[in-house]
Amino acid sequence: MKTIPGRWIRSPPRCVPPDFKVCQQVAKTVLFICTGNFYRSRFAEAVFNYHASKEGLPWRAISRGLAIHWATGPLSPYTAGALAVRRIPLHHTGPDRIQLTEDDLKSANLRVVMDRSEHFAMMMEHFPLWTAQVEYWDVPDLPINQPEVALPAIEGKVLELLERLSK
Repeated sequence: MKTIPGRWIRSPPRCVPPDFKVCQQVAKTVLFICTGNFYRSRFAEAVFNYHASKEGLPWRAISRGLAIHWATGPLSPYTAGALAVRRIPLHHTGPDRIQLTEDDLKSANLRVVMDRSEHFAMMMEHFPLWTAQVEYWDVPDLPINQPEVALPAIEGKVLELLERLSK
């Protein structure tokens, strides 16, 4: 499949059968970033991984937080509830919150930050060289955006992203 170093003659392989564990071995990575890695980024990660796995796309998502010490517990009940309603198993997101590192940014093929107005200053403070190398979505956190608004907005953006990546 790869006859010229670093260049694909055909498109990269899809995961066949569409299985997340198989997909992890050949996948490119999208990194979802929010504040606590507790709510929005974890929801985006799970929705992305569920649909990418179902479609056999050679992508997987991970999520990280800029300030995970601001959140308590492994996963927001809003995220867990919204995933349950959509019948998306929790194994499509990580088991706990994880702090963002420069290695995460370096290893991801695509980086998505949940809200420019909330996270740009944090990115400037901790990762100034990366502020122009991320895609910013405008999905504010609580109390500005309630879960019944924020989570469907994230889901729509994730589905648009999956459509874009599948071409």
